[in-house]
Order: sequence, then structure tokens, then C-alpha cells
Amino acid sequence: MSKIALVHDYFVQMGGAEKVVEAMHDSFPSSPVYTTVALPRMLPDRLRAADIRTSALQRLPAMDRRFRHYFMLYPFAVENFDLSQYDLIFSSSSGYAKGVRRKRNTIHVCYCHTPMRWVWRYEDYVARERFGRGIKSLLPFCLWGLKKWDLRASQQPNYYIANSRLVAERIRKIYGREAFVIPPPIEVNRFHMSNDIQDYYLILSRLMPYKRIDLAIEACKRMNRRLIIIGDGPDRARLEKLADDRIEFLGRQPDQIVNYYAARCRALLFPGEEDFGMAPLEANAAGRPVIAYRGGGAVETIEEGKTGLFFDQPNSLSLSTAIEQFEAMIWSQILLRRHAEKFDRNVFAFRVLQFLGSVAPASCSEELLSGARLLSENISKRVWPRLAVAG
Repeated sequence: MSKIALVHDYFVQMGGAEKVVEAMHDSFPSSPVYTTVALPRMLPDRLRAADIRTSALQRLPAMDRRFRHYFMLYPFAVENFDLSQYDLIFSSSSGYAKGVRRKRNTIHVCYCHTPMRWVWRYEDYVARERFGRGIKSLLPFCLWGLKKWDLRASQQPNYYIANSRLVAERIRKIYGREAFVIPPPIEVNRFHMSNDIQDYYLILSRLMPYKRIDLAIEACKRMNRRLIIIGDGPDRARLEKLADDRIEFLGRQPDQIVNYYAARCRALLFPGEEDFGMAPLEANAAGRPVIAYRGGGAVETIEEGKTGLFFDQPNSLSLSTAIEQFEAMIWSQILLRRHAEKFDRNVFAFRVLQFLGSVAPASCSEELLSGARLLSENISKRVWPRLAVAG
């Protein structure tokens, strides 16, 4: 049996990167997951019984609140993982995990969600996080050394997988590396369609400034539309001050509640620019269309006029115009669901295993390709003919 290790930056929040690790652990349930820090409440359900191996950073004080403050220590943590016994390393990284060290004959494949944003897109990152003036003036000096480390670390993986063509282009420009594109996994079967479509729009998102949820609030207020917001985050207090009595904040909700609202909304609003963005495809899995800003990964997953509409300017007036256009259209729930199926977690696992099998050492290759063949047999005949479309 070959030895495979999974590596992830950290488990300090729940998002698309964590869903990738969750899906990969389903494919390699006996493989350990190395990570710098794992906050128990942030571990995905499927990983709670996994062999999670953390670094010394796990024991630092107030890590649950101050994990960002220790950013200069993460490179040392990942470089100190002993992965010498493994034949294949699969890392999930938007920051540090790609920098793990390996023995000469080990193959390291990095699934890159984006090059380190706080280093390479500093102005954008600072605007998103809304740091104070003092922190803004100090950060560039701190990040100079981290940028040099990141460039060195970017040469550690043998191969890159990117979650979108947008990110693949960033990897090429910043790291000088080519990347194979495999979209992240959507758990389609978590969602169910409904014929009971109700009169509200929906946001499914962490409440962060860069998500531009304020645009959705302003547009719905202008048009007197009901908006339900599911999710929580540091921008919630500001957003609640912008809202009126037709805007409801439900906070974080379990899957059952998320599915209920996703299946019954008029449409999901997706007003920010994301590297990929899973929420539009999750809404499609529930049989509902999307109104999204034309930018980022959304342009790669939304088929305009079939699975959603775009608005072109990052302001509430442009979004309001798209809502008016949307309300005059008819949408096919079956078509929306089938579109989401092209990104299902089984399709993701098939593609990753197939890729790994083609580049892994001989000790792993046949095992991986066998797993890919088994998955291909289990994917429904409805989804299989569309595998080539999903990339």
C-alpha cells in the first residue's frame, strides 16, 4: 500500500479550501492530514475522526482569535513537518502548505486556491480586511520576507492544480508554473429542489467586506425586495446598520436550513468577486438561478441566460437593473440542477485521482487509477457524458 499525506494551510474557518480537503480525505481515509493549526469547532464533520497532525503553533496562546497575528511563523511550521515516509503529498493551499519539504522521489501535487493574497495582492487584501493606518504602514515591511519565502516555496510542488482558469493564470504570472484546472467539489446531493418558490432573494456567504453584500442590501432596499442573508462574519454589524425591515440576517445555519432557503429563493445574489465561488453552483444544485457580478471565477461557472445573469458594474444600480431583467425571465430547475452536477464532489474526486494517477510514483499510480475507474462507474449516467464540460 502506497503512503499518501494530505497537507492543508490551517483549519481556522470553513470555506471552499476545507471542502477540498474533506473530499480528498474521503478518497484517502487512512491518510493523515498535516496542518499548522486546527480549531476543533472549524473542522468539517467528515474530518472530526481523521488523523489530524498539527504543528507547534497549535499550542500558542489565543490561537482561535489571533491566528492571523502569527503569520510570520507559519513558514517555519510547514517546513518542519516530517513527510519523508510518504510517496505522494497532496496539499491544499492558498498560503503556506505548498512549502512542505519532501524527499527526492516523493511527488508533491498542490491544489492552489490562489497565490498568497496578502503578499501578491496587498492593496486588495488590505482594503478587504479594513486594517487601521498603523497596521497598513507596518505590513509591507513584514511581508517583504514572506514574499521571498513564498517564491521559494512555490518551487516545492512538482505539479499544480488550480481551482479556476483565473487562478491558473495568476500561478503562471507569479510563480512561473503551469497549472491544470480542476474546479472544487460541490456536494450536489446535499441540496434538493422545491416547487414552492417564495418571494425573496438569498445571500449565502461569510460576511466579509470584500463580498460586497452591501450592494445586495442597497439594491433590495431600492427595489423593495425581501433579502435573506445566511452566514456570519466581521462585517455583520456594519451590514445590519445598512438594512431595513425587509432584510433578514439568519447567521450561520445547518445544512437543512440552508437547503430550505436555497431551494425556495427567487435567486441567489452573488455581488462580490471571488477566485471561484461555490455558492452559485450550490444554488443551481437546489434548482435556483444566480445573479452575479461579472468577474472572477463566476464567469467560468455561470452560463448567462441559462443558469444565471451577470451585472457589470460593482454598484447597486447595476445589480438592480439585473434583478429587473431576471424577473422577466423563466428558468428551468432541471437544467440548473444538471449544470451543478458537472461540478459534483464525485466528479472532482474522479478528476483529481485521474490526474494524480498520471503523475504519481509507480508505487501509487495503479492504486489511484483504480480508484478513478471505480468512481467513474459510480457516477450516474446523467453526469458522465458531461465530464469533459466541467473543466
